[in-house]
Parts: sequence; C-alpha cells; structure tokens
Amino acid sequence: MKALLYERKDSEVVCKACNRKCKIPPNYSGFCGVRYNIKNELLVVNWGIFIAVALDPIEKKPLYHFYPGSKALSLGTTGCSFACKYCLNWDISQRRKIVGIKLEPEEIIELAKENNTRIITFTYNEPSIYAEFSYEVSKLAKREGMKVTWVSNGYFTDELIDFISKFVDAVTIDIKGNGNEGFARKYISVLNYSETVLHAIEELYKKKVHVEVTDLVIPEIGDSLEDARKVSKRIYDIMGEESNIHFLRFYPEYKLSYLYQTPIETLERHARIAKEEGIRYVYIGNVPGHELENTYCPNCGKPVIERKGFTVYRVNLEDGRCKHCGYRVFLKGEARTSEIYYPEPIYLNKPFVERVIKDDRIEEREVK
Repeated sequence: MKALLYERKDSEVVCKACNRKCKIPPNYSGFCGVRYNIKNELLVVNWGIFIAVALDPIEKKPLYHFYPGSKALSLGTTGCSFACKYCLNWDISQRRKIVGIKLEPEEIIELAKENNTRIITFTYNEPSIYAEFSYEVSKLAKREGMKVTWVSNGYFTDELIDFISKFVDAVTIDIKGNGNEGFARKYISVLNYSETVLHAIEELYKKKVHVEVTDLVIPEIGDSLEDARKVSKRIYDIMGEESNIHFLRFYPEYKLSYLYQTPIETLERHARIAKEEGIRYVYIGNVPGHELENTYCPNCGKPVIERKGFTVYRVNLEDGRCKHCGYRVFLKGEARTSEIYYPEPIYLNKPFVERVIKDDRIEEREVK
C-alpha cells in the first residue's frame, strides 16, 4: 500500500503521481482523495479496492490500433486527480469515500483468465492515483503474456511517465476541451494543462508506449476549432505516421447537464481540421454508425477495419497490411472481428468494504 511516487519535505510529503504535486500534511490526502500522508509516508489507501469491474470491448477505451476487436478486463476505483464538471463517471470519480470490493493482484490475473482475456485495463476513473497497484498487477500479467492498458487524463509528472513506461503497454489519453487553458481552469480545476498533457503524449510515445488520443468536444465551451488545430498539429509533430485522434461526442452529464449533445457537424469540422494538419487516423466517437468509426488506409483511403459502435464487423488486412494496396497500417497486435459487442459487468461474490483514516491508522469495515 506504500506509494513509490513521492518525496518527503519536513512533515509533509510531496506526491509525484500527477502534476498537481500535492503537498500533503499528516493525516490528509491529496486532491485525489486516496493518497494519504500517514506517519510521514505516502500511502495509496484505495489499494486493491475496486468499485467497477467489467469486460469491455477494447474499442470502448477507445483503442482502435491495439488488438482491435479484443475484450479487456476493465477495473476502476474511487477518486480522481481531476474534477471534471461533465464527468460521465462522476459518481465514482468524485466520491469522497474509498469503497468497493477487495481484489489482490493475483485475483485480477485469475479473473482475466476466467474471462478468457489477455488485456487488463485500468479505467473509469484516473489510474495514475493508484499507479503503484497497477504496477503490481502488471508484474504478474507479464508472466502470463497479458497486456496492461490505462485510460487516463495524462496529467503526468516526469516521474510517473518514467515509472509507467516500464510496465504499461498502451494508454488512451483524453485531452479536455481541445487543450484550452481557460477551459481546464474552469471545468476541470487544473493549471498548466495543455503543455503537461502534450508532453506526456510525447514522452510516452518516445518510450514506445502505444498511445491513442481522445478529445471530448463540448459545445459552446470546449469546441474551439483554433484550439483543435493547435492540438492536431502537435499530435502530428509528435507521432507522424502513427498520429491519431478520436473526437468524441459529448452527452449532457453531471454539472453540465444543461448543455446539449455535440452536433455531428461540429465533430466533422474537427475531423477535417485534424486531417488538414496531417493526422493519419481520425475518428469520430460516441456516434454509432458514423463512417469515421472505421479505420481507413492512409495510402488508398479504403476501409481496413470496419466498425459500428464498439463492434468490429469486418477486417480488411493481411499480415497488418491493407488488402487493397498493401500499405502497412499502424497497428499493435492482430485485428479481429469483435469478441464481445457491448460492455458486460462482472458481479463478484465479495463483501463491499470501506477504508477510512482514523487518527493515523487505516481502518477497514464491511458496508452492508
């Protein structure tokens, strides 16, 4: 349960799991609500406590170029390093109680085996806040030939980047509001946002971690085409022939429930701009049936992986090359038609527990 990503500073500890770099006094947590200073040591108090467990199509992450068509054992805890006012999973990410079922790393590996999947994904909330637990799982996963992936906000320190690049195989990084700093301050409560996340994308890519980028386009407040162009240019400069971006449709949620769904035309304008800036693989997500759910060959323009929603229904590749022209498409692992077509929750016969800090001790109790 002891954290690795921190340093001591007098009676405080400085957390290095995200770029907030919280200075945490004794018996308090950082912004995320799960990393606590106990007796001048930083502890990951949500260690192995998961509130959401499911089998997901890998396309849900979305990872369109990493074992397309596969299924992933997906797990999430409570807490987050952000406070997004539109969070889809706000009921767990913004929950200030550490609750869920207990799963040891060995149990997660067995759960993956039982469900016949070779991919374990930490998702639903921000995995960097329990990166050390993810590392323990990955050590066992590698022995079994399994892959570990994250779905993350990318608000990383250099220390975290160096740490996870040794064990995470793929990361989906979600850019917020086209990387606009004003949006980040007002709607997700962070500073120095855009450069931090783009730096993380660049460094992870340099370190050979598979990276896919999403951008949730929110009407009126997070849909600047100028910002979309800047972000697209940077992503192309970083990733070149492997550059990709998924523009996701916003659905009203949480504190922004008064807004409306992103118009499809807005998403299509974003997609055109990304292509103009050289992005090789441009997608529109959360719009089932849209033609930009497909992966197209950058050389001949024909579809090489055809999708509807989370489902891969046709693969036009031979040994990773376009069947039509022979171009090698950016891909990690073999593409296949979907193993599953929609998320499947996993219900485990385990007690629901809560962890609390009392004085300078961690206490655990069963929740009825």
